[in-house]
Formats: sequence, C-alpha cells, structure tokens
Amino acid sequence: MNEMTPLPRPERTRKPDWIRVKAPTGKVVQETRALMRSKSLTTVCEEAACPNIGECWSKKHATVMILGDTCTRACAFCNVKTGMPRAVDPMEPQHVAEAAAAMGLNHIVITSVDRDDLPDGGARQFVKVIEAIRAANPTTTIEILTPDFRNKHEAAVEMIVAARPDVYNHNLETVPRLYPTIRPGARYYASLRLLESVKKLDPSIFTKSGIMLGLGEERLEVHQVMDDMRSADIDFLTMGQYLQPTPKHAKVIDFVTPKAFDGFAAIARAKGFLLVASSPLTRSSYHAGDDFERMRANRDAKLGVVRA
Repeated sequence: MNEMTPLPRPERTRKPDWIRVKAPTGKVVQETRALMRSKSLTTVCEEAACPNIGECWSKKHATVMILGDTCTRACAFCNVKTGMPRAVDPMEPQHVAEAAAAMGLNHIVITSVDRDDLPDGGARQFVKVIEAIRAANPTTTIEILTPDFRNKHEAAVEMIVAARPDVYNHNLETVPRLYPTIRPGARYYASLRLLESVKKLDPSIFTKSGIMLGLGEERLEVHQVMDDMRSADIDFLTMGQYLQPTPKHAKVIDFVTPKAFDGFAAIARAKGFLLVASSPLTRSSYHAGDDFERMRANRDAKLGVVRA
C-alpha cells in the first residue's frame, strides 16, 4: 500500500428507510440550542446523538444532562465522552429551573452522566435540581433518568426518592448476556434492585426502564427481561433500535422491523406494564410528557381514581 492509497473505512450497516430522520433545523431548534448554551447546560439529545432531536427541539422539548458532559464509564453503545469530569456546577440546579420556565415545560426529563468519582454518585445534585424546578415551576412534572450509582445506590436512591420525582427511570439497556461487552461497568441485577427499591420506598412514584434492540439479543432473552422488570414492579417499558454512534462503538447486529417492535409491545402489555413504548425510534425521553399523562391515566383507571 503506497502513501496515496486510502485506508479502508470500517464497515457500517446501512440504515433501513424506517429509521431515517431529518436533520434538526428551524428557528425553534436554534432557539432551544441557544437557550441551553446561555444557561451552560448540556443535553443528552446532543451528546448521545439522538435521532429525534429535530422533532423534540422543534416542540421545545429537551432532556437536560446534569453533572457535566464527561462520563466516568465507557459503555460500548454510548456517544457521551469518557474521562475525568469537571467539578459539579453549584449554579446548575438554578439554570435547569430557569430553562424549564423559559421553555414553558409541563414535563421535564433530567438525566446525567455516571459520576463514580463523587461520594454520592451525583445523587445530591439530582435532589437540588428537583427542588429548584419545584420552587420555580411547581406544576411541572419531573422525570429523572439516573445512573446506577454503583456501590452506593441504596443511600443515593433514598435521597432522591425523598425529593419525590414523578417518574424514576433507570435503563437496563440490554439483556444480561450482553452486559460484559455492552455495559461492562454495570451489573444487570444491581440495576433491577435499584428500580425495585424505588417502589419499596415510595410506591406512588412511577418507575420506568428501557432496552435497546439490535445488539444481538434473542427474542426469549427480551421476554425474560420483561418478566424481570415486572418482578421489580416497573410501570413503563421503552424499547428502541440501537444505532451505532461511531465506527468505534458496538456494531448494529440487526435492524429490528417496526412489526417486530409491535409484537414485543403486545407481549409486554400482556405481562402487565402500565405503559409500553416500542418502535425503532423510541428513546427514554421521547414523548415523555404525553407518555406520563397516559401512564397516570392508566393507573387511575386501574385504581378507580377520578381526577378533577
């Protein structure tokens, strides 16, 4: 090979038509991006290269990622950068509350990077953000998507549950067999226990978890994850197609068809979840506000509750 010969590019699987989306454009998208920058906030929409960013941002929906933009883990599926994070920003809770007010959000989703470097894993910052949003926007419902708080989840979860978010989400991401290669820094059953402990501490808080399909999981393995989630009393299951962020990340083994996603959804509903979102483009916070209203209505109907 001489100097002029181009290096071979890593093979990437071509996306099917049902997974293609338009690039984020438009005035509202630009305004949302400008607002986040003005408040020194990070969004998982950008950091994780979410395919729905154009649709969500055009509706002024954004998922705020607290505790910085650098993760202490290096999961094979995730596009968030890995390294030593900066110090926690004491103004971050106030900035998140101000952004929620400026966007007029009825429902907000707050997530974070893993912060294994912090004694509480970042749990106290989640509490401060919840409190700041409630003080500034008392009618806004709050959904959090936390890391697993490895080796400290009991104290961390107790702290966050006491702040009473409306929805507590923590994603299992994939089936147990694939954890060593896809989510090596985490433990499947530890994540299940985290979600189970939320319900034991406060049964009124909705719990939510999601998995990605297309990483080589078997159909019966997905069914078993559903059963495990129901055993942990998880209310809401999300399932979406895994997309390879860069050639360095885990490869897409297969693109699961919309029909197959519908089939998984039917099975999940039969297993007793209050709500199921299952499609190639489903992500944890996609349509989160509308889904929260549907989930609450489903629980009210199940319990015979009539809201004024």
